[in-house]
Formats: sequence, C-alpha cells, structure tokens
Amino acid sequence: MRCASRSWFLPLLDGSLAAASFGVCLLALLASDAGPASAGATAVAVGLAAVQASCLLWIRRHPGYALTVAALAGVGLEAFCPQLGWLGLVAVPMAYVARLRPPRFSLVALGLLLAPTPWKLVTGGWRDFLLAVTALGLSWTLGELQRVQARRRCEWERHVRATERERMARELHDVVAHHVSVIAVQAAAAEDVFDEQPAQARAALGAIDTAARSALTELRAMLHALVADDGSDPDGPQPGLAQLDALVDAVRAVGLPVRLRRDGDGDALPGGVQLSAYRIVQESLTNALRHGHATHADVDVRYRDGVLRLEVVNDSTVPARRAGPADGHGIVGMRERARLLGGTLDAGPLPAGGFRVHARLPVEAAR
Repeated sequence: MRCASRSWFLPLLDGSLAAASFGVCLLALLASDAGPASAGATAVAVGLAAVQASCLLWIRRHPGYALTVAALAGVGLEAFCPQLGWLGLVAVPMAYVARLRPPRFSLVALGLLLAPTPWKLVTGGWRDFLLAVTALGLSWTLGELQRVQARRRCEWERHVRATERERMARELHDVVAHHVSVIAVQAAAAEDVFDEQPAQARAALGAIDTAARSALTELRAMLHALVADDGSDPDGPQPGLAQLDALVDAVRAVGLPVRLRRDGDGDALPGGVQLSAYRIVQESLTNALRHGHATHADVDVRYRDGVLRLEVVNDSTVPARRAGPADGHGIVGMRERARLLGGTLDAGPLPAGGFRVHARLPVEAAR
C-alpha cells in the first residue's frame, strides 16, 4: 500500500521510538532489584536491549526479520531481567508488523509470540501470564487499527486524485474542442477564398496558427498537471473573466457575432470562480459553433450580492440533445463546475427557438 506520506517524518518517528524503547529497558535493567547479577551480565543485557530497540530503525524495510531479531533479543532480556515483561519490549515491534503487514502475516507473527506465554504460569503466575498476553494483544490491535486507518486514507487520496484528474480531463476537453473548432472553421473559410481573396485567406491561416499555438500551450500545461503527483500548478496563468473579451473576439473572427455585456466588478473574484465562469462561456460558445448553427450569441455576465450569474443565449436552429454519457463532457462538465462551487447550471432549448445556458455561482462559498 503506497500513498503520499511525509517521508522525512518516518525516520524521526522510528528513531524516537527506538530511543524511548532502549531508555525504558535500560532503566528497568539498572534500577530493578531483580536485574542481572553481575556487571558482565548487565553489559550483555544492555547490548540486547540496544539490539531490540535498533530493530525499529529498519523494521519498515524488513518487518519479518526485524521482529525475529527483536524476539530473540527479548529471550535474553527475559532471562537476565524477568521484570521487563514478556520478551522485553517486543510488543513495540509487534505493533509495527501489524501496522505494515496484513492480518494473514501479522496474526501468524502474533501466534508465534503468544505460543510460549504459558511458560509465565510456571515462572510468574497468572498475573504475569495475563500481562504478557494483554501486551501482545493490545500491540497487535493498535497496529491493525493504524493499518486500516492508513489504508482508508490512501484510498481517499486516490479518490481525490482521480476526481481531480477527471476535472483536468474536462479542462483538456474544453481547451482542445474550442481551438479545434476555430481551426476547422478558419480552414474552411481559407479554402473558400484562397484563389479570389488571398489576403483574407492569409488572415484565416494566421488565425489557425494562433489557435493551434494556444491549444498546444494549454495542452502542454494540462498534461503536465495530469502526470504530476505533487499537486503543483501548471505552468502559466489560468484564464479568467479578463480573458472573456479575447474569447469573444476569437469567436467573432470565425463568423459568429457575439455581444458581451458585463455588470459589476468581477475581476477581483477568486481564481476558481473566474476559471469556471470562463470555461462555461467557452463551452457554450463552442457548442453554438459546432452543433447549433447559430448566427449570433449574447453573453451576459453579472456580479451582484455575492453571486456571479452567467447567461449565454444563441439562436441555434438545431435543438441540443439531452446530456448523457454519449454526449461527452460538454453540458455535464459545465454542471459539474457549477456544482463544485456550490452553484447551479441550467441548459436547454428556449420555447421560441434558440438555446440558453444559465449558471449561478455563489462567490462567498468558493472563498
């Protein structure tokens, strides 16, 4: 199970627990009346405590081997200082193994450690036996709970990343669809007037070049974000309300007259709201170009009382199909953008003809 984690923190945590484990063992060895009988035995016991504690420094890489070494060192500690408890502090490595490995592995390790515990009935009585079993059982339970929590956290992070990448895929669809539509229309226009009006044909080719370069720039930035795992922002600024004029000019250049009206100061709105608003207008105009055969469109942008309202109306003669899985990400993507900001979006044909997209984006909810 791999997920994003603070790798710099794990060695510090392992080192701190190893030092604490060694300190507890050392205190028990030196302060206990039932400790080692000689200085040599004390030195050996201290060495075994150091070995057992040091297993925590590499147990993440080799949990099975580390637990084995810790248990063998604990056998010696149990012999030199029975007051340390069952095999010294082997419960700490046991918790690590339960945290790092699934139950089919950790339960076997727990069973092997519990198997000799009845010996405590001979050497210490029921009290020591219950303490040994309880310590190992609690350590396994703690490690297993941490493993389940970590697995759920990783699954949640994967879900968040998948959702974010799906959102970026919609961004990619919006960018490419708009620019490809511009290129297609301009290419057709250039072909029609190539011989009779070469100047107009050259202007159309220039528009194709501009649209292609813009599409490649945004495509490169979006793909960079899709493959990045660190969550860094794509190179270059994202479009906002300030770029609506350029968007409208580009649509006008391909033959669709557009009237843009603004009401209220939207330039200071959050970047996410501006980006979503820009994409909604862009997708609406792109759909009018590709599917609606519209002859003109009206874009109304109003910001009042903490709410940004967008309305894009065109006189398309072809009724838009009901949005569904086969219709791509167009209207579905616009609705999702509005929903993520706590707003709503309605899109559909008008009774008198034409098509209307109306979005309501609450700005305060997005701050």
